[in-house]
Amino acid sequence: MILLRRVIGDALRARRQGQQRTLREVSTAANVSLGYLSEIERGHKEPSSELLAAICDALGARLSELLREVSDTVALAEQMPGVLVSMQDEPAEAAAKSTGRGVRQVTSDGKVAVSVRQDSPLKATLRSTRVRPTERDRDVVCAA
Repeated sequence: MILLRRVIGDALRARRQGQQRTLREVSTAANVSLGYLSEIERGHKEPSSELLAAICDALGARLSELLREVSDTVALAEQMPGVLVSMQDEPAEAAAKSTGRGVRQVTSDGKVAVSVRQDSPLKATLRSTRVRPTERDRDVVCAA
């Protein structure tokens, strides 16, 4: 099961780092403590809708844009069979098709590339790279 708080945190961190801003700058602008924002970005805390709106405002992003990005990432994860299956339960032929130690590549319509790394039987890391004509490639890392 993919944790929504981790996907939200990863999306917020990617936006902040894309703007080359520090946690301190964004936490001050959003009126939230630096430690709490850090916990949100790491997926340890789930922000309220009011706090999420304040953080988005501090980042100059629309809440709907962030939620759409999160929704797209979750939808990709749901479409990938076996992403959250422990490596011991994976069929031998599927394991043989892996691109590396527990890593599988999936591409969706040429606009999104997704790789999944099975870190342990209970933890998978989902990395999606979106190609947008107006932006450089960027990674959004999601762990479940």
